[in-house]
Amino acid sequence: MYNLIEKRYWFFALSLLIIVPGLIAMGISLARFKAPWKLSVDFTGGTLMELRFEQKVSPERIYSIFMGLGYGDTTVQTTADEKTAIIRCKHLDEEAKAKVQGELRKEFGPFEELRYESIGPAVGKEVTRAATLATIAASFIIVSFIVFAFRKVPNAFRYGICAVIAMIHDVLVATGLFSIAGLLIGWEVDALFVTALLTVIGFSVQDTIVVFDRIRENTPKRRGEPFEVIVTRSLLETLHRSLVTQLNAMFVLIAILLFGGATIKQFATVLLVGLMSGTYSSIFNAVPLLVVWENREIQKFFARVFARSS
Repeated sequence: MYNLIEKRYWFFALSLLIIVPGLIAMGISLARFKAPWKLSVDFTGGTLMELRFEQKVSPERIYSIFMGLGYGDTTVQTTADEKTAIIRCKHLDEEAKAKVQGELRKEFGPFEELRYESIGPAVGKEVTRAATLATIAASFIIVSFIVFAFRKVPNAFRYGICAVIAMIHDVLVATGLFSIAGLLIGWEVDALFVTALLTVIGFSVQDTIVVFDRIRENTPKRRGEPFEVIVTRSLLETLHRSLVTQLNAMFVLIAILLFGGATIKQFATVLLVGLMSGTYSSIFNAVPLLVVWENREIQKFFARVFARSS
């Protein structure tokens, strides 16, 4: 029986290697944008327009029009065919909107307005507060549910805590990637990003619970076996199921990324990265953490450190 668990510290190191660049990017974003990510109008307040032109357009030329009208903090992105522009700027009233669109028509000709949103900063604060409360509530409910469901297993509380740690791992991977993308290619956090993040949390915990449930089944059946052997056996028994289930969802998201519209590419990317991270963390983080906790390896490590220092 191949012992995946004995490589646990390599898995932990790989997780750190992935998470740390994202944390650094969040620190840079915090200094530059006053937030860990570049925020969209959903959070800062402002106007978002998605316009479909009959000819190819240049983001630089669109930006110069907004700049000339006094909207210097405008951001412009175009889709792959360079005919659809996604524009974010300060709040525009009806008069200002008509003026801006008039200038765009003079420069580029007719266009179709695919989307127009005008949001106040108060809405962004409400979205942030609701998402934070939802994440905290989800963590509490997850721990409570796992403790109740695993109540006949020794140290049931550990399962809940390890599941939440794996969930935090997945959140850090997804948010770190988005922060890096914000610095490099201008991605902005919007309400869809929050939706994707909450979905990632659900998928992460689901896969972790499947592995934990097999450990719960095998624990009374394998009395006398070391806990690490029981965990390894349970992990190998569920490995195929976990990989097949997650790969099916990943293939769908890859198809969306390749053939979907530009407005959902960021959403699909966060989901894809979150699913990949959730698959990894449920197998290589959450389960090995149980073994580390059971063997009291952290306490032993600090005991050795203190013994050497004294």
